Amino acid sequence: MDMHTVVVGTSGTTAEDVVAVARHGARVELSAAAVEALAAARLIVDALAAKPEPVYGVSTGFGALASRHISPELRAQLQRNIVRSHAAGMGPRVEREVVRALMFLRLKTVASGHTGVRPEVAQTMADLLNAGITPVVHEYGSLGCSGDLAPLSHCALALMGEGDAEGPDGTVRPAGELLAAHGIAPVELREKEGLALLNGTDGMLGMLVMALADLRNLYTSADITAALSLEALLGTDKVLAPELHAIRPHPGQGVSADNMLRVLAGSGLTGHHQDDAPRVQDAYSVRCAPQVNGAGRDTLDYAAVVAGRELASSVDNPVVLPDGRVESNGNFHGAPVAYVLDFLAIVAADLGSICERRTDRLLDKNRSHGLPPFLADDAGVDSGLMIAQYTQAALVSEMKRLAVPASADSIPSSAMQEDHVSMGWSAARKLRTAVDNLARIVAVELYAATRAVEIRAAEGLTPAPASQAAVDALRAAGAEGPGPDRFLAPDLAAADAFVRKGRLVAAVEPVTGPLA
Repeated sequence: MDMHTVVVGTSGTTAEDVVAVARHGARVELSAAAVEALAAARLIVDALAAKPEPVYGVSTGFGALASRHISPELRAQLQRNIVRSHAAGMGPRVEREVVRALMFLRLKTVASGHTGVRPEVAQTMADLLNAGITPVVHEYGSLGCSGDLAPLSHCALALMGEGDAEGPDGTVRPAGELLAAHGIAPVELREKEGLALLNGTDGMLGMLVMALADLRNLYTSADITAALSLEALLGTDKVLAPELHAIRPHPGQGVSADNMLRVLAGSGLTGHHQDDAPRVQDAYSVRCAPQVNGAGRDTLDYAAVVAGRELASSVDNPVVLPDGRVESNGNFHGAPVAYVLDFLAIVAADLGSICERRTDRLLDKNRSHGLPPFLADDAGVDSGLMIAQYTQAALVSEMKRLAVPASADSIPSSAMQEDHVSMGWSAARKLRTAVDNLARIVAVELYAATRAVEIRAAEGLTPAPASQAAVDALRAAGAEGPGPDRFLAPDLAAADAFVRKGRLVAAVEPVTGPLA
């Protein structure tokens, strides 16, 4: 099988598949088992549609209008109408990778055979992904209950050849034109299909999966920057000893301590805390880094369990069961995903907070144990990294606001039929902002810590080999070292890209071995 092709089957998918399709343009294929399951479920829906008794989603209206029985001649119009009316998003466009994740995850559920969608509709969904056609989806419109209705509706609208979409060249055009240019016929929706394309937690789940991938990198990066800061502050690495973390056996704590210890192996800077300015202990932001980073790691692991369960789920209402029943349910409620999205925003904010505290300590001559004020070349004439910490503090402050849970809110909708909603989409959107901010915060600590390590090296103290590898790689990436004041924003941008792309981790691993 081509490594750039993801096969969609009947048994869920993986987080790696989501990232491959959303971010890296992997092609999508339906498995033979999925096509069979789709056809079998469709036979059940067609049989129910032929009966005089109303069946929700097949021959009725939707939400608070579910009491109306829809006659056969109006059902195609019913399915078109639900898509058109629900495509009511507003605000800025959502990022391309989010929309691709949204489309792919909806296809994953459709292919499970529990939705009653015809195989040709599922194939058209795959065709849009493979053609690089990305529907225009807007920031606002989902309450995270009855699924991500408005975002998914904009995707379904493009399947019908309506609305706007972005082509593979990045140009936004009418969806019908893009489909025609790629030889894709618009779908004519039949019973239940409009509803089945809208009724899932796919947007919030896609954003959760991608946030987890980003946060894994950022937590390992933060272990490295914490080690660099400890080294630059002439701290002790004795607090990282495995026997100390074994007696408080939180898994993430042990992992973070081990990462830091491996980065610091062979350092000539650690252990000087009893020299010129004796310290009994290092400050909390240095000494407790494994506890804080580790607790966040454990939270990531829990969120990954929830994401895994969702990836193995078929979220729709009603669902088609193998015994022929079509049953209403509440599986579309986004609470499980919304809660962990909010939880991740909390731990990300706290990780940003402890990174900023270490940065401030590196810049304060009263607490940096001999480093120049603000790591400046000629303090007073030069301001050094003074304002870099201001930027970092502003980011941390926003992170704290973004940590306020969205899932604690609920606003009733659909004439009180949908009277409790998850706000999971909102939780996911703010988490994306938080993850972006966290990368910048870690980058500022990295920039300050590497400068401080270089200043120590100029004084004759030799950094750890892994630390030197990080310094060298960052400098090669365009973030310059100590010296007189210069235009600082480009250096910080280079450090940000260095961290965000996983290059900090890649720089030290040849010395440390793989870090967790």
